[in-house]
Amino acid sequence: MYGLLLLCGGLAGVTTVLFGFGGGFVVVPLMVTLLIAVHGPDSAAGQAAMHIAVATSTALMIFAASLSTWRHHRQRTVQWRLVRPLVGYIAIGAVLGAAAAVSLSGEWVRWIFIGYLAITIVDAILRPGFLHQASGEVRPMGRLVTSVTGIFIGMVAALLGVGGSVMTVPLMRRRGASMTAATAMANPLSLPMAISGTATYVLLSAGDTPLGAWYAGYVDLCALLALAVGSWLGIRLASRWIGRIPDRIHAGVYLLLLTVVLVVMVVMH
Repeated sequence: MYGLLLLCGGLAGVTTVLFGFGGGFVVVPLMVTLLIAVHGPDSAAGQAAMHIAVATSTALMIFAASLSTWRHHRQRTVQWRLVRPLVGYIAIGAVLGAAAAVSLSGEWVRWIFIGYLAITIVDAILRPGFLHQASGEVRPMGRLVTSVTGIFIGMVAALLGVGGSVMTVPLMRRRGASMTAATAMANPLSLPMAISGTATYVLLSAGDTPLGAWYAGYVDLCALLALAVGSWLGIRLASRWIGRIPDRIHAGVYLLLLTVVLVVMVVMH
């Protein structure tokens, strides 16, 4: 199990640094499958598999998004003037999203995850502005739009454990950002969500999840360690490709990865 998690962490690291995913699109489906396979669907861990996967994925983002942000900062691909206004609002939204996830059943969270993925993919394909070559100059948002957008991003990202990439990348893309700039901004914007969301998962679920000594609420600490080591290796490997992938190919692969995860989540039981 932990060998697979190490490999999964490596893949999560690659997708974090190159696509801003934060690892959730890789970690959540795999962890749900592993927890059910190893512990059985009727065990405490099996019944709480979706909650454990989302909470552990959110905790992993603290590490992966921090390291990836540092890598992008060194390459000067992060436009901090656009990142800073969103940070506080995303943190507020993350608390609300994590609280909602704890109160919902795992099956509801899974179908919300599937629905949001499907909407994002269709919207990116049908509406102009995602797949074309962007100018690289990002149009800033007004204060009201920034606050509403930030809270919404934080809520959805923490609810699903996927980081902000699924919302921030299409948003920044349509406002003129290149894929490199859009994915670079997704990483620091995942940090407030990851910190607030993880704290909320741990605090709200600590008293009612008899899962074992190596759990902090719904966060599986052993799995988190294996994922973090793998993520560090993946980020080191993929950092050399920052800014080197042609823009249209970068956007197309982003949508392809979303589609693969959507299929996995639909067929997973």
